[in-house]
Amino acid sequence: MPVINRVADLQPEIMAWRHDIHQHPELMYDVDRTAAFVAERLREFGCDEVVTGLGRTGVVGVIRGRKPAAGDLKVVGLRADMDALPIEEATDLPYASKVPGKMHACGHDGHTAMLLGAARYLAETRNFAGDVVVIFQPAEEGGAGAAAMIKDGLMDRFGIEQVYGMHNGPGIPVGAFAISPGPIMASTDSVDIRIEGVGGHAARPHMCIDSVLVGAQLITALQSIVSRTVDPLESAVVSICEFHAGNARNVIPQIAELKGTVRTLTPEVRDLVEKRVHEVAAGVAQSTGAKITVEYERGYPVVVNHAEQTEVAQRIARDIAGDTNVVSMPPLMGAEDFAYMLEARPGAFIFIGNGDSAGLHHPAYNFNDDAIVYGTSYWIKLVETQLAA
Repeated sequence: MPVINRVADLQPEIMAWRHDIHQHPELMYDVDRTAAFVAERLREFGCDEVVTGLGRTGVVGVIRGRKPAAGDLKVVGLRADMDALPIEEATDLPYASKVPGKMHACGHDGHTAMLLGAARYLAETRNFAGDVVVIFQPAEEGGAGAAAMIKDGLMDRFGIEQVYGMHNGPGIPVGAFAISPGPIMASTDSVDIRIEGVGGHAARPHMCIDSVLVGAQLITALQSIVSRTVDPLESAVVSICEFHAGNARNVIPQIAELKGTVRTLTPEVRDLVEKRVHEVAAGVAQSTGAKITVEYERGYPVVVNHAEQTEVAQRIARDIAGDTNVVSMPPLMGAEDFAYMLEARPGAFIFIGNGDSAGLHHPAYNFNDDAIVYGTSYWIKLVETQLAA
């Protein structure tokens, strides 16, 4: 089945919703306007149930099919994220962000609009058996909004048995999809390191323990974890992205602070890298005489696509886009809190083409409106297939 004709008719309205959301970006859990916009639309569509305030500001709509569930699967969940990023927009679009220092630089405005479009169609037609639960989540960008909604009872309260997510992908052609089973996005952990040396005059380094030099040695040593500890056939990233020390050119600073991120694709490698970060830091401390403390905090888990649901997603995407426009993809080392939902229930996370756009989290990024008909049609076809009437 190609793009649904009714969705093509709805495209201008879905696009208008997207532009409205784009102009009013909100961060993390503070998505009150967006959540109210979503809830109002869901009520207008005639959803059987609309719940707000789940996971602080999440919104859930329930749409019941015209028949009771015919098979073992009775309830399917579809998720979109609503939050923006603390980035100053640089697009010059007529619908550019009206909020200084905030923009939809990851396409969550498009994700929300496409799922709203699917909800409208499904509420109109109800050509399925069972329930579809549309999930609009806050705080994907670092706030673990998915975990917050699950903690508030998302899966159990609505009886969700399978859950699916979608993200746009710059560089993937519009009208194409990419997905693979297994690990598809990395876990993300944070590392905060404090180095305490002995400060002093820059002309008397022999009387000091130079925290800057120790920090440089530590950064270099940490890179050996990936290159010499992790199996070359596995994937890991250790990136130290902040180095703060000193405030004068002739003073060796006593304190240096490093901050970074660790990305891995399996629990075993995640455990190994965490262990080695502590060991390497201890070794550098011993060899330099500095005091080094490490705070290692685990963040989002690995996004793991379930095999059966990934096969379903691939089949639906091929129906929409054609066989040659659905490709397998290697895992990405970026992170996604949809991982929590896939830990709670079987499901799959798919990427939809955004064309030759600026990259995600770039100030010139914009969600491609031409992708709307493909993403919305995917959601609809997924429901009508998994909950066939």
